Amino acid sequence: MQAGIIGLGLMGGSLGIALKETKMFKTILGYDNNSLHMQQALSLGLVDECVKFEEIVQCDVIFLAIPLDCVIDTLKSLPQIAKHTTIIDLSSAKANITRAIPDNIKKNYIGAHPMSGTEQNGPKAAVKDLFKNKIVILTDIEESGEFQVAFCKEIFIAIGMQIVKMPSSDHDKHIALISHLPHIISYALANTVLTQEKKEIILTLIGGGFKDMSRISKSSPIMWRDIIKHNRENVLESLELFLHQIHQAKNMIENKDYTNLQEWMKKANELQKFM
Repeated sequence: MQAGIIGLGLMGGSLGIALKETKMFKTILGYDNNSLHMQQALSLGLVDECVKFEEIVQCDVIFLAIPLDCVIDTLKSLPQIAKHTTIIDLSSAKANITRAIPDNIKKNYIGAHPMSGTEQNGPKAAVKDLFKNKIVILTDIEESGEFQVAFCKEIFIAIGMQIVKMPSSDHDKHIALISHLPHIISYALANTVLTQEKKEIILTLIGGGFKDMSRISKSSPIMWRDIIKHNRENVLESLELFLHQIHQAKNMIENKDYTNLQEWMKKANELQKFM
C-alpha cells in the first residue's frame, strides 16, 4: 500500500514520520506546491519520495495537510479516484468542507482533526511523536464509506491517537473556544505590547507568563486567517463570551471590588480539575 501526503509542513511532515514507524505502507509519497518544502521533506526523511500531484492521487490513502482555503479546491480538483481510496483531511474547521465535498467522493472522504501541533511551520518543524497519545476528532463519519472509516481508525490508532467522533457543527463550535479563540488572544496580547512606545524595554522584562501566553502568536498568519475565515460565526461567538469575562474583570477592578475579583479568579482555578 502507498500513502500520499499533500502538504509537507509541520502536520504533514510529522505524519510522514509517524506513518513510516507503523510499517503499514510500502511507500510514503509527498507533494507540496512549494518545491523547497519537497526538497526539505526528502532530505529530512519525512517521506520516501516526492511526486507530482497526479501521482499522489493514485495512493491508497491521501492525507490533506494544507491550508483550509486549499482543501475544498483540492477536493474539487481530484481526478477520478479508485472506489477504495481513503481521503483524510486534517484541517481544523470542518462544516464548510463537509458541505462542499463533491458527491462522487463523499464516501472516500474522512474529516479528521488531530488535536496536536506547535507554533512552528514548514518541514523543519516536523516532530516525531507529534500525534502520540493525542486526540483525533473524526467528523460526520456516518456520511463516509464503512471501509474508509475502518481504515482511517486503524491508521490513527497505529500512530498512537485516541479517537473521538462528533458532528462537524459541534466540532467547529467547541474548537472555536479551545483552539481558535486562544490563538486570537495570543495575537492580541503580542500586538498590545508591540504597539507600546517603549516595547523594546518592556520585552526585556518578560517572564514565563507572557512567554506562555504569547507563544502561539508565532503561528502562521496565513493558516490562521483561513481557519478563522472558515469558522467565522463560531469564532465571533467565542470572542463575545471572552469579552464578557474581560468586561467583568474590568468592572470589578474599576470599582475596586477585589473580593469578587478574587472569587472570579478562584472560579477559574476550577478548570484544572477537568484537565
